[in-house]
Amino acid sequence: MISYLLERKLKLSPPLTRNVVVQRDLRVPMPDGVELLADRWMPRSGGDGLPTALIRSPYGRGMFGTMFARPLAERGYQVVIQSVRGGFGSGGTFDPMRQERADGLATLDWLVAQPWSDAIVLYGLSYLGHVQWAVADQLPPQVKAMIPIVTESALTLEFLRPDGISLETPFGWGVLVGTQERPLAMLRKPFQDRKTAKALHVLPLGRADVAALGEPSAYIQDILTHDAGSARWEGLDHSPRVAGVTVPVSSIGGWYDIFLPGQLRDYRVLQDNGRNARLTVGPWTHTDITGTPVEEALEFGLAHANGVTPPHREPVRLYVMGEEAWRDFPSWPPPGYSPQRFHLASGGVLSAGVPAESSVDSYRYDPADPTPAAGGVRLAGDSGRVDNTALEARPDVLTYTTPVLEEDVEVIGDVSAEIWFSSSLPHADVFVRLCDVDPDGRSWNVCDGLVSLSNATELQCATVRLWPTAYRFRRGHRIRVQVSSGAFPRYARNPGTGESRATATTLLAADQTVHCGQSVITLPVR
Repeated sequence: MISYLLERKLKLSPPLTRNVVVQRDLRVPMPDGVELLADRWMPRSGGDGLPTALIRSPYGRGMFGTMFARPLAERGYQVVIQSVRGGFGSGGTFDPMRQERADGLATLDWLVAQPWSDAIVLYGLSYLGHVQWAVADQLPPQVKAMIPIVTESALTLEFLRPDGISLETPFGWGVLVGTQERPLAMLRKPFQDRKTAKALHVLPLGRADVAALGEPSAYIQDILTHDAGSARWEGLDHSPRVAGVTVPVSSIGGWYDIFLPGQLRDYRVLQDNGRNARLTVGPWTHTDITGTPVEEALEFGLAHANGVTPPHREPVRLYVMGEEAWRDFPSWPPPGYSPQRFHLASGGVLSAGVPAESSVDSYRYDPADPTPAAGGVRLAGDSGRVDNTALEARPDVLTYTTPVLEEDVEVIGDVSAEIWFSSSLPHADVFVRLCDVDPDGRSWNVCDGLVSLSNATELQCATVRLWPTAYRFRRGHRIRVQVSSGAFPRYARNPGTGESRATATTLLAADQTVHCGQSVITLPVR
């Protein structure tokens, strides 16, 4: 029954067999004597010698085995899914992302030595993709391909930029891994999610882990007190290894995925170094489950594992939102798209021309009533494209909108904004969001980004890097830009005091000023 449900949910072709077996709790020795547990999924007959898909997971082997191993084991693979150190029966202590290179290399050595294993494909999403990059520059010849999905080589570090510290995603993940092995964890998850959301309002934030978990979390304390440049994260950034990858790589991402900028950076490194790589980006959030990864494992991974060339396609396949269609391109970013500057002008106008006069718009940001996150790049249920009408009705959100478009405007590539900004307080955030306003007046978020400023009492240019996108604004629609000072709890609210976010208890409201005319958003347009 599960096999049929997965086939229908993922829109997969019928399998070669539904009769699979699982060898459970295989013991994989590490050099320090710790043993990690793994399950081996395979067809009941003829499993030995099939290409092996290796999945290394911090989330256990039960549900993940059913969801990710079974579809592959039914369609030409045997699958080894391993619990990483310190979780779900594996020995040692779980220290997120810090031990995956050594343990991953040792696991590959063990797998190569098994008489039933020959060609290997690395496979997995999010953390399960990051562990691939951890070993990517030192792969044995038996590894024939990598398929990293909604992931990137530096992972957590994107959330910890000192000029734009995220909160909801790393905090929520810390709670997830801290509670997932508690009794009845899955049944209790809705209750835990509500408890976690409430904890994000705790002041000081350094006590929020106890509010959410009932006990301190070393990982959450780390993310609250150490930004991306801290020595605490040394060894977690595997981006220098990407250029050294020699096996073919098929990278799969989503336009509303939390790791998209880093994933596209990794792909560009492969592309610029002439590696055998291809990229697929769909209209997905981080938690969307689709059949695309399985299809790539079969078309791309199995082909390379069996020593044949996959069917030809262009290196880059993108889902163009707005057009709602897949398109193929030779590279990322695609050729033929030129940067076009749209100016924020008085009266809430967004103009392709330079305004004749400059003006200012102001709003008051109060971290005690922070501008909320609405859709976008989040792990929470409220993610992806949503109607922003209620958000834009708030007095702490400015909007700038073009006239009705007389022809389609296609935007594919990197998006950035330069907002000339000042504040009544030295410390402030600038959040910029690109939206599509439909003929009914509903505003749908396309991409966004945030930057934190110091010395904000002095007029300065806030350079905001928005998420990349592929979007067609249709004739009859309008292009809109939002400017505000937060998206809580996706980003930690700026207390305005300059205090550490882990220890701040005072929240100061600020009067923010946007200087129009000079302020622009730059879109790659064709």
